[in-house]
Amino acid sequence: MSAVTFTTGFNSTASKTIVNQGFLKSEWHANPSGRLTRRGRLVRTIVVLSLTVVMAAGFASQSGAGQVEASTAPSYEIVVVAPGETLWSVAAAYASGDVQGLISEIREVNNLTGYDLQTGQRLRVPLSQ
Repeated sequence: MSAVTFTTGFNSTASKTIVNQGFLKSEWHANPSGRLTRRGRLVRTIVVLSLTVVMAAGFASQSGAGQVEASTAPSYEIVVVAPGETLWSVAAAYASGDVQGLISEIREVNNLTGYDLQTGQRLRVPLSQ
């Protein structure tokens, strides 16, 4: 805080002291009535809109919106197990390469714990894409 004293002549009772207390409320408001000017309303609108866009982008990135994934839903063929068929023979009929890998997929898709099949059992066999 700073102080300035003005003295007029030799009379000490006529001196004035001015104390700088920073900006007064009415000095830093452009409009003392409390209403926003046209420019102030424009700035407020731009700030609110930009914050809305930033928040929407943040939520969208968290939820994964805008990410396009190819349809990875596998297609299956339903096979009814004939008498004498094994998991290997079923997989060999549909495999285009790795029979053991297809056996693992068939077991996983059909929730099989072992390798034994029953006559008439329905199996979903994944088709290679």
